[in-house]
Amino acid sequence: MATAAKKITLSASRDIPFNKLVLSQSNVRRIKSGVSIEELAEDIARRGLLQNLNVRPVVDGDGKETGMFEVPAGGRRFRALELLAKKRRLARTAPVPCNVREADSDISAEEDSLAENVQRAALHPLDQFRAFQTFRDQGMREEDIAARFFVSVNTVKQRLKLASVSEKLLDLYAEDAMTLDQLMAFTVSTDHARQEQVWEAIEHSWSKEPYQIRRMLTENTVRASDRRVRFVTIDAYEEAGGTVLRDLFQDDDGGWIENVALLERLVGKKLTAEAEIIAEEGWKWISVAADFPYGHTNGLRALTGTPVDLTDEERAAREALREEFDRLEAEYAEADELPDEVDERLGEIEVVLDAFEDRPKQYDPAEIGRAGSFVSIRHDGQLSAERGYVRPEDEVPEGDDDAGSESDAATGSGAVQRTVISVGGEPEPQDDEDDAIKPLPERLVIELTAHRSLALRDALADNPSVAMTALIHKLVRDAFQHVSSPGCLEASVRQVYFPVQGDDLKDSAAAKTVDDRHEAWKADLPLEDDEALWAKIDGLDDASRMALLAHCVSFGVNALYEKANPYGAGPTAGGVRQRIHEADRLARAVGLDMVETGWRPTVDNYFGRVTKPRILEAVREAKGEETAQLIDHLKKPDMAKEAERLLADSGWLPEPLRLPVIDDGTTSDAQGDDAEALPAFLSDEDEGEEDPVDAPQTVPAE
Repeated sequence: MATAAKKITLSASRDIPFNKLVLSQSNVRRIKSGVSIEELAEDIARRGLLQNLNVRPVVDGDGKETGMFEVPAGGRRFRALELLAKKRRLARTAPVPCNVREADSDISAEEDSLAENVQRAALHPLDQFRAFQTFRDQGMREEDIAARFFVSVNTVKQRLKLASVSEKLLDLYAEDAMTLDQLMAFTVSTDHARQEQVWEAIEHSWSKEPYQIRRMLTENTVRASDRRVRFVTIDAYEEAGGTVLRDLFQDDDGGWIENVALLERLVGKKLTAEAEIIAEEGWKWISVAADFPYGHTNGLRALTGTPVDLTDEERAAREALREEFDRLEAEYAEADELPDEVDERLGEIEVVLDAFEDRPKQYDPAEIGRAGSFVSIRHDGQLSAERGYVRPEDEVPEGDDDAGSESDAATGSGAVQRTVISVGGEPEPQDDEDDAIKPLPERLVIELTAHRSLALRDALADNPSVAMTALIHKLVRDAFQHVSSPGCLEASVRQVYFPVQGDDLKDSAAAKTVDDRHEAWKADLPLEDDEALWAKIDGLDDASRMALLAHCVSFGVNALYEKANPYGAGPTAGGVRQRIHEADRLARAVGLDMVETGWRPTVDNYFGRVTKPRILEAVREAKGEETAQLIDHLKKPDMAKEAERLLADSGWLPEPLRLPVIDDGTTSDAQGDDAEALPAFLSDEDEGEEDPVDAPQTVPAE
């Protein structure tokens, strides 16, 4: 007959007055962690003791029970009750629920203490996220949840955000198929279908980093720091029904605008409203766009306006601010560091004084009637209004100064012409799987050499000696060699417009420097009076004359690559080679470094425009073979974005932007049929790459 298994006996449970309990020295917990004693006391005061204390009788030297009980397991709860008793929120004799272990038990107090802590299973984070979600569904505010569980409101928001992710992804996280960092990345979007789509795309990928998840979820959005968003404002966008994607787990620079179409409508509406106000001034036309390309005023005559005089009140205010500025500077001249409030006040005064100097201009009403304005958005999100430009077709014929001015003003006043700018309209080059490195797309080369041309202008303007040499060299060739090709330096100083240009050309450092220098000279020269202009130039010192000459000569720089036309219209292959050759020589002479000018390879200006072998070649050149292998498995868009990140501060440049190496002197200047071969990025005829604008064509070597 089988022996029946012995049944276990659980420890008795009973209420013991609090003043009969003492903390055992056998408690293994020595280090504080988790919820503080004060927070636990508040929780017990609100909801009572959720878990009994584990106690055993205290015996005397003879082994007899003394009526007191020690607490080896549950010490933090005992400390919390003790704190409540000290604050007279708990009676000293209040009964405390306890599980009582026998005094002669063969299980030690230390073992009980360790077992209670070791065997306790921590709550899975997902259970906590869902619990917070349940509390909110029951009507609790985020602030109430935070107060009851002693966490910050931001922590509650983060955990509620995690609970709002797709249930499919939450289940994967519960099964440890996804990390918490990856789950946090998915909270950027509220679209469950898109979340699941992104996970399916990267689930079996070698790389599924959180930053990649965020990037994929926001690839069709616009950053809140974008000039268009700053112009419209986030509040106006959200008031119109737009949603903003936010990342509660890291700095997101204001988030992402999800409804791009709505943003564009709001931008157009606000720009048009601003243009209508400007139209009341009587302009014939107003061109409106979020942004205009560099050189958009080429070919237009700029009106010369006169600044509006300050009123007596404005002059008095300006003088008062100047006196305050001087007084504060003198008062703190010896201080090592300005107090914050003084530094802030000086900054405010500087802004107001600058505003006094930047006065609106008055124009001749007759000229206003035939001129127009450009209305756009500055890089900082403020309105940009460029007034006073006359188109060639609106100019008054010679000998008929008054003709048409009145009718122009009458018929054209207030007319708004909305300009639509196509951004990124060119097709992306075909991403074939062929490992061969093919020539760069011709349109990309044109854009890159436009950057180089502008940087060369800036560098040449800072080198009057080189500018003089270049000018004399061009004139000698014209006089003695009768060279018909204009070459790199067009000595007529006719500014070359870049018909193909990247979106970033307008905001480049070279563009800003050239424009600032031009405006400075323009303000210093009496352009309205030819005799006065002659006298001004004639009276300049040698350094100023050389600087002005260098500035003017720099506008003739044309280092653009152009496609040769075999039928005679446009530049010839030899002419293009001659231009590139002279541009290389000029770049060496001025020490041009495109990295120092601020050019960096990005997805938009390079990596997204070339094939995968070209991207890998760039990473290999800049970072080595091991780094290139880390991204060679990625698809083209991800590879391009990773390459931009890896090469951001590497100093790497594509071939068209590199400073050419000085040859050994055996190669003569390229001219006509004897011109030197094109650079490698243009001369591989056997590896033709589809041009994004026209049919495939490479420049043949002559």
